[in-house]
Amino acid sequence: MINVTQTFLPPLEEYTEYLKEIWESKWVTNRGVLVRDLEARLRERLGIDNLLVVNNGTVALQVAIKALGLTGEIITTPFSYVATVSSIVWEGCKPVFVDIDPDYLTIDETKIERAITENTSAILATHVYGNPCNVEAIKETADRHNLKVIYDAAHCFGVNYRGESILKWGAVSTLSFHATKLFHTGEGGAIVANDEELAARIYYHHNFGHRGEEEFWGLGVNAKISEINAAMGLSVLPYINEIICRRRQVCEKYAEMLSTKNTTALRLRDHTDWNYAYYPVLFPSESALLTAKGRLNEHQIFPRRYFYPSLNRLPYLEASTMPVAEDVSRRVLCLPLSAELTDDNVDRIAQLI
Repeated sequence: MINVTQTFLPPLEEYTEYLKEIWESKWVTNRGVLVRDLEARLRERLGIDNLLVVNNGTVALQVAIKALGLTGEIITTPFSYVATVSSIVWEGCKPVFVDIDPDYLTIDETKIERAITENTSAILATHVYGNPCNVEAIKETADRHNLKVIYDAAHCFGVNYRGESILKWGAVSTLSFHATKLFHTGEGGAIVANDEELAARIYYHHNFGHRGEEEFWGLGVNAKISEINAAMGLSVLPYINEIICRRRQVCEKYAEMLSTKNTTALRLRDHTDWNYAYYPVLFPSESALLTAKGRLNEHQIFPRRYFYPSLNRLPYLEASTMPVAEDVSRRVLCLPLSAELTDDNVDRIAQLI
């Protein structure tokens, strides 16, 4: 069976060495030495100043919204994972959708301004499949209207734009370190803040609001990650170059095999150093997608309709129409992609399509 992804697991003995440290110290959670070590290594790897590891990518979004004090309306994309929008609703704000660019699949920056009202407090945009939004245009619009910008960068581990980490854009970027991601801690995520004072607020929010054992800075939740999860991240990180290299080879082979077929690959924004996190293809119609998906499933190959359905159709939201996102969501399919996927399997998948 070939799933849409396969979790990279480091050599067991290397992971076990970190577990031995935990057993010896008996420090299992509450920001132990492994969590702090992981954060330091990730800051160095990604070339950023402030990074806080948390227990998942969804709570990262929720803490970011809380730390920025957002209220009212938040402009966002209908083409993302459900957590992008559910986090807005969970924090008592209203998502206001702006349709997506048909080529890059990110929020259409030319349509953001007309969605701004006196109740708008922020823009929450997703770098889709690791493909950057038009960050310059979004910053210009946000600055003119005094809006905060959050980027859902769940897919963006290691993505650079114009020679620097894409995580340097916006007030906050959030990452997911779920087991299905390029880099993972089993379950986990991170918050990147591009302001020291905001980073401090996020830190307190993620740890119950504690400022020392007996004093509280303010409101907080438990968003901490365990030493056990940090151990997984520390074990995976040394292999990340190897993982990305192999995934790039798989993506290049897909591109070669499918170049003359009736599918369209993702168009990457110029000046992007991509991380090969996903390999989405667009079919000419939903029926063509379903035919190909059905044929693959018959051969125990399981791609994923990622993202489907368009989020403006969620049952707990007011109905709205987003023609481009709805069309794309019906026609996009993410093909199996992992460092373990063989060339023979890539050939087989492409031939079945």
